[in-house]
Amino acid sequence: MQAIGFNGVEFIEFEKETAPPKGRDLIVEIQAISINPIDTKVKQTVTKDSPLKILGYDAAGVVISVGDQTSLFKVGDEVFYAGDMTRDGSNATHQLVDERLVGRKPSSLSYGQAAALPLTSITAWESLFDRLKITKTDHDKTLLLIGAAGGVGSMAIQFAKQVVGIKVIATASRAESSDWCKQMGADIVIDHHDLIEQFKDSHLDAPDFILCMGDPDEYFETMAELIAVQGSICLLANAGKDYNINLLKAKSITLVWEMMFTRSMFTTKDLVKQHELLNEVADLVDSGKVVTTVTRQLNPINLENIVKAHTMIETGVMIGKLVITH
Repeated sequence: MQAIGFNGVEFIEFEKETAPPKGRDLIVEIQAISINPIDTKVKQTVTKDSPLKILGYDAAGVVISVGDQTSLFKVGDEVFYAGDMTRDGSNATHQLVDERLVGRKPSSLSYGQAAALPLTSITAWESLFDRLKITKTDHDKTLLLIGAAGGVGSMAIQFAKQVVGIKVIATASRAESSDWCKQMGADIVIDHHDLIEQFKDSHLDAPDFILCMGDPDEYFETMAELIAVQGSICLLANAGKDYNINLLKAKSITLVWEMMFTRSMFTTKDLVKQHELLNEVADLVDSGKVVTTVTRQLNPINLENIVKAHTMIETGVMIGKLVITH
């Protein structure tokens, strides 16, 4: 296969043999990929002494070979997935991936439109339904999404509204970000800053659930004050400093983290749940309830465009998702 790897200094093109699939692995011929903030973060961990790293944690393509224990897919199936951080990524012509991490590509979407969805869909879905444990009985409650205009927030808004029907308050910092959140279905959009004052001034209900996609160091004390009694908070980003978690005690608050690679990193017994949720996402898309979040598209998948995509992501102001297609 042809691949694009990072050597600690720069991206380079190189050839690598594709091993035959074993067990539950598939070989996917990649048609489109998406670049996420996690790509840029993993890139920062690669040094000149590290092995060459193939990044890429979103892909859509066609199954061209299957392992001897596969049962979910066959050759010719169109698929989408986010993959496994411990293995080679999708910045390549072909990729080995465990079928339990793979979903059927929504039939109503192009490969590029589908490639925008896996990582952000899995992260949003697991955050809302596995970590915060929101259920359909919570439709009369309130969810606060901090930093909602990005890829994960875009999907979290849609899942919260289309699966549960819960009230969604989203935060955004710019007019175009606010408009995007409303387009995704947010009931109320407020500014990132001075959240406590805005909740008071607008007489907003205390959120029962908070999903923070921003820097938890910036928002922890604010979330502790805002959250409803016996509410739940989910964080995505690493903590950069120690928190006074005693702030959560009086209200009996639940604090959880979400990392969508947990299941694949530890080969959990419920690994297949990522396959199942991606298929549910595909059903929601094909039924018209959920839309893709592509806002930028480059073509083709090559060294120049991967470098360009990383530069764009690293600005930190992306709305929606950036994809690269063949």
